[in-house]
Amino acid sequence: MSTVQVLVATAEREVYRGEAEMLVAPGAAGELGILPKHAPLLSQLKPGELRITNGENVDEVFISGGFIEVQPDMITVLADSAERASDMDEAAALAAQRKAEEVLESQKGDADLALAEAELSIMAARLDWLRKKRKN
Repeated sequence: MSTVQVLVATAEREVYRGEAEMLVAPGAAGELGILPKHAPLLSQLKPGELRITNGENVDEVFISGGFIEVQPDMITVLADSAERASDMDEAAALAAQRKAEEVLESQKGDADLALAEAELSIMAARLDWLRKKRKN
């Protein structure tokens, strides 16, 4: 089967670089399934699971949002943050969600409220994803 080059990176580090037969990303308007030779595409990503498939291997990474650029022979994901389930601590994820809830309750202005709601949404999605991965 043909493959496409994939780069997943955050501002701090390179998370994945290699070939893939398919990449599934959480697009702003729904899941994006990208195969080799895909038409060029630029899209915003929402918090969720990024799945990189190469043969029998599936690499799963939680991203907190970002952007994806697709070219026929290259996929680049620039994520706000990215973590594998094996690198996550459930207690720390739960604490981060609780902190986001506390910040949300203390916000007064519309802009602050929107930022707090976005952060809480990311923390809740991250914790849900981690729990799902730990069950499997």
